[in-house]
Amino acid sequence: MQGLSERKYAAHAGLSRGAIQKAKAAGRLVLHADGSIDAAASDRKRAAMTDPSKQRGTAKAKLKPVPDAALSAVGQTLREQGMRAPATGGNTTFLQAKTANEVLKTQERRLKLQKMKGELVDKARAKALVFRLAREERDAWINWPARAAALMAAELSAALSENGQDITLETGLMQKILETHVRAQLEELSGHVRFDIT
Repeated sequence: MQGLSERKYAAHAGLSRGAIQKAKAAGRLVLHADGSIDAAASDRKRAAMTDPSKQRGTAKAKLKPVPDAALSAVGQTLREQGMRAPATGGNTTFLQAKTANEVLKTQERRLKLQKMKGELVDKARAKALVFRLAREERDAWINWPARAAALMAAELSAALSENGQDITLETGLMQKILETHVRAQLEELSGHVRFDIT
């Protein structure tokens, strides 16, 4: 026998014999002609084919750095969750990137669930609704002086005549004054109120 048996290689690798049999069936081991396992070559092949987050023992030291571009999108998410964001500059490990990816996937699932429950609304739809409501409110205020002027003129004329003053207020004049004040108020509000849905 040129190499190790499954049992001996399992002890060498620190894995169960079943795990070695699975690796052998998956073609992740290098075998000699007699079917025995070439330990050194198999170690290299397994290390190259195994997900770094699933390696055991000293695998943490072997993890390759993740490019900064791949981490820029997840740093903010981790900070929002109170976790330490991966450092940039080449010291970020695969495990840190995988953790960040899992956090993002969890957030995405949570958002989908909230949308299904009706707790979230479409941004474009919300903006259109707010714009429509604001326009309707503005139009209602612009039309209000025409509706209220005649009533206010009659009430003020009646109040003045009760006090002994014989003054009749013109509806048209009252409407002009009300429109001036309403438009001034709307102008002032439009300078202060901004709907910025981001």
